[in-house]
Amino acid sequence: MQTFEHEDLDDEILGDLLEEINELYEESEQTLIDLEEDPHDNELQRSLFRSIHTIKGDLGMVNFSPLIPLLQHVEDLLDFLRNGQIKYTSTMSDLVLLSMDRVKIFVESCINTGSAQYDSQLFKHLVNHISRIRPDNIAQHEQLLKECVLLLDPTLDASSFGEEKSEEKSGDQSPSSDVSEEMTEDLSGLDLPVDISEEKMADIRFFRELMKPIERRSLYWEGRGDRIAKLALYINKLAGEPVDNEQLLVASYVHDFGMAFMPLDILHKRDKLEIPEFNLLRSHVYKSSRLLEHLEQWNDARKIVMQHHERCDGSGYPLGLVEKDICEGAQLLGILDTFEALTHQRAQDDHLKRPKRRAVIEMNELPEGLFSAKWMKLFNTAMTKLLKKSD
Repeated sequence: MQTFEHEDLDDEILGDLLEEINELYEESEQTLIDLEEDPHDNELQRSLFRSIHTIKGDLGMVNFSPLIPLLQHVEDLLDFLRNGQIKYTSTMSDLVLLSMDRVKIFVESCINTGSAQYDSQLFKHLVNHISRIRPDNIAQHEQLLKECVLLLDPTLDASSFGEEKSEEKSGDQSPSSDVSEEMTEDLSGLDLPVDISEEKMADIRFFRELMKPIERRSLYWEGRGDRIAKLALYINKLAGEPVDNEQLLVASYVHDFGMAFMPLDILHKRDKLEIPEFNLLRSHVYKSSRLLEHLEQWNDARKIVMQHHERCDGSGYPLGLVEKDICEGAQLLGILDTFEALTHQRAQDDHLKRPKRRAVIEMNELPEGLFSAKWMKLFNTAMTKLLKKSD
C-alpha cells in the first residue's frame, strides 16, 4: 500500500469537492437505474460519461493524482458506450459504482486525516483490464468487466455482482427499521380507499396489530408490514389500481404470518440453511393463507398471500405457477418482498443490507422472467420518484 498526502488545501475547497462527488455519485446511481430499464438511451449514457469526466477534472484540479488514471480509463469505456461502439451491461454499472466508491473513500480520508492509503498495483491491474475492453473484442467484454469488479471487491461472488459492500456488516445483529418511514398508529400514512367500509377497516387494523408481536419475534422484521403496505398501495395507484387496494393491504400485512410458527434457531441461523430447514420456511405461505381461510371477504388477499413466492418463469413455490396463473397482487408483492429483504438486515452472514438505490439496480440485474416485466417497470418508476423526494 502507498500513502498519498495532499497539498495544504483549504478545508472549504475539500468540502466542496466531496459535496460535488457525492452529488454526482447519487446522480450516477439514478442514471444506472434508468439504464437498466433502457440500456440504449444515449442521453443517459452521455450523462454517466459527464459525471465521471467532471469528477476526474475535479481531482486533477487538486492534484489527487493516484485516482486519475483509473477514472480516465472508466471515462474511455463510457466514451465507447455513448458513441455506440460497445453495449451497456449490468456489470458495467458495478464497475462504475465501485470505482466511484474508491474515489469517495480516498477523498474522505484526505479530508479527515490529510492522507489516503491506496494500492498502486491494484490500480495498475485495473487500468490494464479496462483498457482491454475495446469495440473490436465484444465477446470478451463481460468477462473483463467481471474481472475488474472482482479486483475492486474480491469478496464478491464471481457469479453475482451487485452486492453493496460500502456498508459494513453489523456484528451485533441488532434490529434494523426505518423509523422515519414508519406510519402512525392510526394508519394515517396510508393512502387508503375513501370508500372503505368500517367492517373492513376494523379487519385491516386487526391484522396490522396481529402482526406487530410477530414482527418483534424476529430481530429483523419490525416495521416491515407498514413499509411493504405503503409501497404496495403507492405502486398500485401508479398502475391505475388493477389490484383491489383493500385486498392488497391485508395481504401485505399477513403474507408472512406463518413465519411466527418457525423455530427461532432457524429464523436466526447465521450459516446457510440446510434443505430441510429451507423447505420448512417455505411452508409459511400455507400457514399464512390459512389465517384467511374462513374469511370470504378476504379471498383475494388469501390468493395473493398463497402466490407471493411464485415466479413468472415457474421457478417459485409452492406450486411452480407461471406468470399467467399468478394474480397481479402476488406479482407485485413478490417484488416488494424481495426489495424488503435486500434493504434490511438478515441473520445469514452472507447477507448484506443494501442501500435502496443499490437494491433497485440489483433487482434489475436478476435473471429475466423472475418478476413481471409490467410490475418491475412500475416498481422502477415508483422508486425513481421516491428516491428523488428523499434526496
